[in-house]
Amino acid sequence: MSTEPVLIAGTWREADSTGTFQAENPATKEAIPTEFPVSSWRDCELALASAAEAFVALRSIPEEQIARFLECYAEKIEERAEELVEIAHQETALPKSPRLADVELPRTTGQLRQAAAAARTANWTHPVIDSANNIRSCYGSIGPVCVFGPNNFPFAFNSIAGGDFAAAIAAGNPVIAKANSSHPGTTKVFGEAAHEALQETGLPAGMVQLIYRTSHSTGEQLITDDRVGATGYTGSRNAGLALKKAADLAGKPIYLELSSVNPVIFLPSILEEKAEALAEEFTGSCLMGTGQFCTNPGMVLLIEGEDAEKFISTVKEKFESAATGTLLSGSVEKTLHQSHKTLTSAGAEVCCGTSEGSGNGYCVANTLLRTDGASFLRNPETFQTEAFGNSSLVVTAASIDEAVEVIESLEGNLTGCIYSSETGEDDASYDRIAPVLRQKVGRLLNDKMPTGVAVSPAMNHGGPYPATGHPGFTAVGIPASLLRFAMLQSYDNVRADRLPSVLQDDYDGPTQRLIDGRWV
Repeated sequence: MSTEPVLIAGTWREADSTGTFQAENPATKEAIPTEFPVSSWRDCELALASAAEAFVALRSIPEEQIARFLECYAEKIEERAEELVEIAHQETALPKSPRLADVELPRTTGQLRQAAAAARTANWTHPVIDSANNIRSCYGSIGPVCVFGPNNFPFAFNSIAGGDFAAAIAAGNPVIAKANSSHPGTTKVFGEAAHEALQETGLPAGMVQLIYRTSHSTGEQLITDDRVGATGYTGSRNAGLALKKAADLAGKPIYLELSSVNPVIFLPSILEEKAEALAEEFTGSCLMGTGQFCTNPGMVLLIEGEDAEKFISTVKEKFESAATGTLLSGSVEKTLHQSHKTLTSAGAEVCCGTSEGSGNGYCVANTLLRTDGASFLRNPETFQTEAFGNSSLVVTAASIDEAVEVIESLEGNLTGCIYSSETGEDDASYDRIAPVLRQKVGRLLNDKMPTGVAVSPAMNHGGPYPATGHPGFTAVGIPASLLRFAMLQSYDNVRADRLPSVLQDDYDGPTQRLIDGRWV
């Protein structure tokens, strides 16, 4: 059986392979017949050479051409929407509708079009002009970018179509995409659409390239190569930290999205008012997509009392009566069981779940665990083990004081939510908790579950470590997400006709100008 080709230097070619792999259908646990190559360093070397050549060519290519590529690519994706949905459903078991066809695919093309607008308007470059000293600065492209996509969003975070890809391209960088092994067929279709768009818009052949898998050592060698500007990675903490260690030693920027338990705090008065409704809302968020969102609410913090017990009892009933979804892979199932074992070994009580699920394929029963605040504080690191999937841990604190201590012990997270009464009865507790939680999360929510991540310029899909590798950047939200793949470039006494257009005096876009000691 022949293996699928890789896309290198503008050509679909046979990989220089060290082996092959196949994706699985998670709903049937059966291998999908198509074989994909594990690329050797030779493939990476060829891709790096082509990307470096493309980066040089980009110096004379207008931003408008990059924008047209992104828009053309979005159109090509829409033309192949039915095919993409079918393959992604087979490789991930995610529902065709509404998840793939109606939510994730439009989000993906929307991101590409937003990125096109950012490329066209240069609104991400943040030009600053100090006229008195004739010093000017703006952000510019950093060089070829490697993108590693996750297993849980085959479209919106795909290595050759998702948010990291769109941001890197819009910032003027070639991309070497490394597919996720869970959905290589989906990624190949995206690669074909991207290749067609490249040809139609005349961008360099090495602007977009695709390999499917490498060994760990080859992957580390790839991201540390001198020709690489930066890397974007979304996935497991262990694999991400191995890449980060290699990148840090080489002095290469790498932007990681790793893990998060996303604490949700229900204050006493709001729980008293509507424990049943909150249990319903929480259950919907926690079990959505079988819990396989990086913003899944994996930890709930309550203050001990009758209303807290009512909430826990209601959630338990809803978890037990809800259908068990299919997990993305056998590896996800195995890791979820391991996380449950870690938590229960530390003393967490099983309210329901942890057993094999009754759904199709890879699955684990909807799981609710609990512990008390004192136990959590004795072993906060273990109790923050991420259980990626349809699972959550309830922590009951003896008081607001203890709840604050629990929050102070948290690692960095993508999100943190506080539900409080609109009567004002929870305000004093909120005022104590919110400032502490604010420093632990990238996005603070009130009275809203964290699962949705809007593609908004104001969005921060980031946070302190270990949610991400750097607290100052976001993986979602254009134009801010482009800055991960940019470098700050300063021009000191450079002649006007040699400056980038955004730094010239007649530039009419958003600019910070220092004139006579005042910013205008």
